[in-house]
Amino acid sequence: MVLFPVLLDKRPILFTGFVACLVGVLTACANSPTGQSLERSLAVDPNLEDNASILGSQTNGQTSSAQLPEDFPTVIPRYPDAQLQNVEPLTRSDAQGQLTIWSSTDPSNEIQAFYRRAFESGSWQVISEPNQEGTNSFVVRRNDLQVRISIPPDTAINDTQETPTEAETDPNSTTFEIQYIRSSTETAAEPSDSPESSEKVTETPQSVDSVSGENQNFTDFDNVPSGLRQYVEDLAALGVLTSDPSSANNKSEDSGTSFAANKIITRRQYARWLINTNNRIYANSPGKQIRLASETTQPAFQDVPASDPDFGAIQGLAEAGLIPSPLSGNSTEVLFRTDAPLTRENLILWKVPLDIRQGLPSASLDAVQQTWGFQDASKIDPKALRAVLADFQNGEQSIIRRVFGYTTLFQPKKPVTQAEAAAALWYFGSQGEGISASEVLQQSN
Repeated sequence: MVLFPVLLDKRPILFTGFVACLVGVLTACANSPTGQSLERSLAVDPNLEDNASILGSQTNGQTSSAQLPEDFPTVIPRYPDAQLQNVEPLTRSDAQGQLTIWSSTDPSNEIQAFYRRAFESGSWQVISEPNQEGTNSFVVRRNDLQVRISIPPDTAINDTQETPTEAETDPNSTTFEIQYIRSSTETAAEPSDSPESSEKVTETPQSVDSVSGENQNFTDFDNVPSGLRQYVEDLAALGVLTSDPSSANNKSEDSGTSFAANKIITRRQYARWLINTNNRIYANSPGKQIRLASETTQPAFQDVPASDPDFGAIQGLAEAGLIPSPLSGNSTEVLFRTDAPLTRENLILWKVPLDIRQGLPSASLDAVQQTWGFQDASKIDPKALRAVLADFQNGEQSIIRRVFGYTTLFQPKKPVTQAEAAAALWYFGSQGEGISASEVLQQSN
């Protein structure tokens, strides 16, 4: 069969005739070899449909069918253009949450820098961060939300993983995890990569009024770091280091009480020790004592009601302006987070005002860097910068020198141990005008 060429011009009638002719030809040779060949040439390529579906599900060259959990907290910063790869539920008796796995074509250091900026500028409590204690994770908290973001230092595939995702096999892709948990109580233990802070830090509160002022014969002083032992022994002799009598970890084999020097101290416990020690050292100076708040006082913090055993101490510190609270103009500090670990910067921020007994001096990041020489000065909370600078001016009686010795890294978000907290409280005042726990003991003998 021969097909004659047809010349088309702009007139509709000729084009309509051509279409009718073509349909007639195809119908006439539908079952002939030529017709079947022509039908195959005009058919839709099935591969095009598959490719279209693949392209429709790709983002940045990565394929994923994972769906973002409905309960994913909107306050968690999401890295721009990161692709969700997988979701795994977390099961705990006291909390609920999810583990989400993400990938991005950006290098891990850029992702890490993004989350460091996000957590430092937001209302997050940073428990730990990468390169602290040799970890690669951010651990942060906001109210009852605990978040861990794990960012590997490289994109090497885990040999133990049997079926890596496409993102994990891509050498140009970085895979990271965001784990979030909402605790059922505000007293849940804070997550951390530090072995010490992985212990449960909740405790049975012991009120300030229960301090006896008698020598506390702890049975494990051998576990106190040698550089801090004398400080701990002196404060124990003053009877101000209240412990948790219900904790099995604080009981020795001979039924004595252990100090647990390397245990992380909570914010609640440090507040109690701080007011106990100040009032014991200045027992003969009423004008330097901190007044405990009465139960009829309007609570400064939403999570420390008047019924809390340590309400008098915590509220008293807030009313004296020694800790940030709405009373001192810090409108975002509505929660005290009693059982969260105490950080180094808060150790200094709460104690230094009791040393200088006047307003904290103005301070800048450059001033702190030039005086202390801290490589990580930029990580210090702006509220704590002034206290850190004032502590430097206290010379050999500075808290940082006494507790941490010589260091070029302050690690402001690092949790504080009980032995370190005791060393910080051993001396009150400035050079030549202060008093130590040792001197108070000598005066009472």
